[in-house]
Amino acid sequence: MNESGLNEADTRAELIDPALKEAGWGVVEASRVRREVITLGRLQGGGKRARQDIADYVLTYRGQKLAVIEAKKRSLPVTEGLAQAKRYAERLQARFAYCTNGDGIYRVDMATGAEGPVEVWPSPDDLWVETFGAGGGAQDTWRERFGAVPFEDKGGFWQARYYQHNAINQALEAVAAGRDRILLTLATGTGKTAIAFQIAWKLFHARWSLAARAAGTPGRQPRILFLADRNILANQAFNDFSAFPEDALVRIDPEVIRKKGRVPKNGNVFFTIFQTFMTGRDAAGHPAPNFGDYPPDFFDFIIIDECHRGGANDESNWRGILEYFQPAVQLGLTATPKRTVNADTYAYFGEPVYIYSLKDGINDGFLTPFKVRQIATTLDDYVYTADDEIIEGEVEQGRRYTEDDFNRVIEIQERERYRVKLFMEQIDPGEKTLVFCATQEHALAVRDLINQLKTRKDPHYCERVTANDGKEGERFLKQFQDNEKTIPTILTTSQKLSTGVDARNVRNIVLMRPVNSMIEFKQIIGRGTRLFEGKDYFTIYDFVKAYEHFNDAEWDGEPLPPEPCERCGNSPCSCTTEPPQPCAVCGERPCVCEKEPPEPCEVCGEWPCICEKRRKVKIRLGDGKERAIQHMTATSFWGPDGKPISAAEFIQRLFGDLPELFQDEDELRRLWSRPDTRKSLLEGLEEKGYGTQQLAEVGKLIEAENSDLYDVLAYIAFNMAPVTRAERVDAHKERIFQGHDYRQQEFLRFVLDHYVAQGVSELDTAKLPQLIELKYHSLGDAVHELGPVSNIREVFVDFQQYLY
Repeated sequence: MNESGLNEADTRAELIDPALKEAGWGVVEASRVRREVITLGRLQGGGKRARQDIADYVLTYRGQKLAVIEAKKRSLPVTEGLAQAKRYAERLQARFAYCTNGDGIYRVDMATGAEGPVEVWPSPDDLWVETFGAGGGAQDTWRERFGAVPFEDKGGFWQARYYQHNAINQALEAVAAGRDRILLTLATGTGKTAIAFQIAWKLFHARWSLAARAAGTPGRQPRILFLADRNILANQAFNDFSAFPEDALVRIDPEVIRKKGRVPKNGNVFFTIFQTFMTGRDAAGHPAPNFGDYPPDFFDFIIIDECHRGGANDESNWRGILEYFQPAVQLGLTATPKRTVNADTYAYFGEPVYIYSLKDGINDGFLTPFKVRQIATTLDDYVYTADDEIIEGEVEQGRRYTEDDFNRVIEIQERERYRVKLFMEQIDPGEKTLVFCATQEHALAVRDLINQLKTRKDPHYCERVTANDGKEGERFLKQFQDNEKTIPTILTTSQKLSTGVDARNVRNIVLMRPVNSMIEFKQIIGRGTRLFEGKDYFTIYDFVKAYEHFNDAEWDGEPLPPEPCERCGNSPCSCTTEPPQPCAVCGERPCVCEKEPPEPCEVCGEWPCICEKRRKVKIRLGDGKERAIQHMTATSFWGPDGKPISAAEFIQRLFGDLPELFQDEDELRRLWSRPDTRKSLLEGLEEKGYGTQQLAEVGKLIEAENSDLYDVLAYIAFNMAPVTRAERVDAHKERIFQGHDYRQQEFLRFVLDHYVAQGVSELDTAKLPQLIELKYHSLGDAVHELGPVSNIREVFVDFQQYLY
């Protein structure tokens, strides 16, 4: 073969692969050469994806990705693939980017920016030294030990995505470097628990511990604590860590502690929630937090899940737990970038060692894009009038009750029924849906309304999952999370499901309560971003103007830059701080003094006071008012950076550019007006990825399910407002019937009825025999009524030019 004519595959096989092998790659122990799929490609309609990022070669040694190589065929310039190589190296956090055509080799040092041609491929040891130096210190020792422990792949079912590998690697680098506080910031749905598991797995098998770190050599296996703020999260993590030996895993249960009178200490990986650690009593029955039963240096490594929610808050009682276990290395996991509302988290842990945002996840194809359906009604706020009936409570005359008041201060069942009816008419009744409500009581009322209005027969179609539902709610949630089960289909909740619940097939999120925190809003959106087969996007039904949060520049923008300490000028702060002082009475931190019970309310005699509950106003609208409620809807589309985009742009992002098979509206109308040219156009669109299924999906996106596919194409290409098929027939009926006798008109009415009901497929000439059979039962009867077959066909084909 003429070597100059080698294609890329041959160039790799005959020139590059042997040269890498000669340099020791894949030969030297712990060295690997592999092709890596970096991104899946952004989700497109019809189960399709945008182009993936795939690295031709990734050079890995001792568990570290050291270099990326982009190969091109021999006839191309050596640096033809340099831009790709650099982009891939940045994604994979590899030190070096190489490109080659099999003859020449060109290299870029991503750390220093130095670049130029090189003569030969480096050996694994040479590249390691160039990346990390000659080594010999403690950090190098632990880096190599961590790298020698392979990922636990769950029997081949798990493989680290590039950003998960980066997060794991950066966290372990921080451990090896001796850092005590580490933070990872990754968007909801990106697998933070899986990342935590792999970090714990490597620490466990590398036999790293505080004592081992001090000695510089491996010792006993570490004791690791996974700390969450909700039982469902702790239980989820306990199950996800099941690859550890059974006797290594310990779920710290308050019931077991009460029965045995002591906390469990035999094990290696412990799981609990802050609340369990904060409760407990000593032998004398006095309050004594359970965590105090462990020595402060008992745990070597602590993972704090959703750490922005209190554990690192300066004012939180839970902060005392982290301070008590101060000797341990502490890893915080959060889904929220640094904002003023969570600055304590970043002050405590320092800047994150790795960040992966919602924007990154959607663009890479690891998270699902979304659209927002905004719904406003004429009863979004309320002022009492005398024709309404006060069922309970005392209404404030002249007060305008707003969204924040509904279902907390005032309750109008007709309003909630109207809202439920609205979204129930718009969602697919078989799609899994989460409904966020103002309170647990509101979630109960909405559950009942959904079940009253449902079209499905199963009595468990909709269930409530809140704190009050206990184990029964947990059971419903597990069934909802099971992708093989379809019941329950809808869950109502107030706060409980806003975070940490892994349900991959959620297609709709309904907001029936205000969401005032950007952090909570991002977490709620995260309930829908997880990937599932056949799920190209999910929809947010927004009754409460929560979408206004999208317009905030904080929505997945760049994190705030670290602010240096006002005293020492460093970030993170390096000031020496005095430890918090113990309580002056009991000598403990946090305080365990017996507290005097608070005084009951003077009005209702209860603690906590329930006056507010008693004062809730319940209103029944006057006659005819419920029927008079009106609504207005608008669908908005949002890019992964949180900026509003046009529907056409959203569709283009999903499905790609519309092929240039017609130049203007007139040409589209001409092609669409005849069955033969319409069929050719549809075939051409199908070849380019815009098949009938994809166009129907676009029709759903723009609320044009009852429109002709012509309207969908005209909307995408020319931004023309779609009309329904029924409206199209009504508008052109007179011209269609002109020149036809009453028998032909009767036949055309029959055809048009089928078109309105079924769509443009009914106008294909292949459907004509079926339509004749349905209308006249035989061809002979049709000929008797309408004349020769050629005449029937002519009538069927010719009228279509007037329909468009």
